[in-house]
Amino acid sequence: MNVEGHIKEIKKAAAGIDRPLRLMEVCGTHTVSIFRAGIRQILPSNVALVSGPGCPVCVTDDAYIDKAIAYALEPNTIIATFGDMLKVPGSCSSLSLAQAEGADIRIVYSPLDAVDIARDNPERRVIFLAVGFETTAPTAAAAILTARSMGLKNFFALSAHKLVPPIMRALLDSDDIKVDGFLLPGHVAVVIGAEAFGFLPRDYRISGVVAGFEPEEILRALARLLRSIEELRAEVFNEYESVVREEGNRAAQSILDQVYEICDADWRGIGRIARSGLRMREEFAEFDVERVAPIEVEPSKKNAACRCGEVLRGAIEPRECPLFARVCEPLHPIGPCMVSVEGVCAAWYRYNRG
Repeated sequence: MNVEGHIKEIKKAAAGIDRPLRLMEVCGTHTVSIFRAGIRQILPSNVALVSGPGCPVCVTDDAYIDKAIAYALEPNTIIATFGDMLKVPGSCSSLSLAQAEGADIRIVYSPLDAVDIARDNPERRVIFLAVGFETTAPTAAAAILTARSMGLKNFFALSAHKLVPPIMRALLDSDDIKVDGFLLPGHVAVVIGAEAFGFLPRDYRISGVVAGFEPEEILRALARLLRSIEELRAEVFNEYESVVREEGNRAAQSILDQVYEICDADWRGIGRIARSGLRMREEFAEFDVERVAPIEVEPSKKNAACRCGEVLRGAIEPRECPLFARVCEPLHPIGPCMVSVEGVCAAWYRYNRG
């Protein structure tokens, strides 16, 4: 079926539903693709598509950024990070400002690049900022295993990995958030498998569809999701079968389980969610910079005017934040949702400011 066919299916299914619906994507790549293709604008009037906490940079707590900055300003230290972390605001500063003050902060495209930096600078401490969801966590685990095999004593990670299913549960358990169905993140599902989302129909009687990232794939997933709602069928569907298996990637899961264990985690603007993060196991404590060289930072200070937390939860749209497109812009971001290219506010600013 082509794009027009999927749109007809969406409209047909929506016409058979006599109530307003809120469907949520929890993937930053989906958010950008949806805005770029104008998918929100072609949905029926009773279907609203909202963005959830799918941007890994955006959900990284400001206390983590404060700690990363503190480490960056330590002598003989190199910070290795993905580029979109540079401008994420902490309480009073950012990594880009620390870099301007002389901190040695280097952009990498893979955690293994950070291992190479540690190998080439044996006299200096190299700290990789390990953030992201289940998608990137296996590569961070692989980097730690590689550093161990190389006998590196100067490679460390500052971990803040997050898990997607627990935050989805937290949203559904919230009194002020209503979600009728989910577009499930394709990249995350590659690792954990479609079956990892089975709690949606089992515990909440709602459907989810694993979706690809092209506009036609997203429309096909939305059509499937709406049909399931119209038919009163709560189920998890896999519309990304070319790369996603029901059981996921067992090799990636094995690497994750070898290096990490589940822990409680802080989500920016949302708070602490039980069993929603990963920390290194005791056997790998020598690579955990917080264990090897703990550092104290002042309690993080929240910007009361920034409403990123509510945006990340799908409670409000970016235009409802008083800072959006006024004080907070991509060149001068106040909150993380405006920093990352996958941030909801950044997508709204670029594609949907009307």
